[in-house]
Amino acid sequence: MARKFIDCREFPSEKNCSVTIAADSEQELMEVAVQHAVSVHGHQDTPAFREQLRASIHEGSPPQ
Repeated sequence: MARKFIDCREFPSEKNCSVTIAADSEQELMEVAVQHAVSVHGHQDTPAFREQLRASIHEGSPPQ
C-alpha cells in the first residue's frame, strides 16, 4: 500500500502554507487534512469541501 499525501502548497492562501500531510490510509489523511484546513485556514468541514480535498490526494512520497 502506497502512502498518500496532500500538499498545502498546491492551494493558494494568504498564509503561504508549506505543510504536507501524509498517511498510510485515505481516511486517516482526510481526518488530519480537514482538521488542518479548518483550524489553520478557516475552511468549513462540509461534504463538498471534503470532496475537494479528496481530489487533491496524491500517492507516493511528497516532493521535497
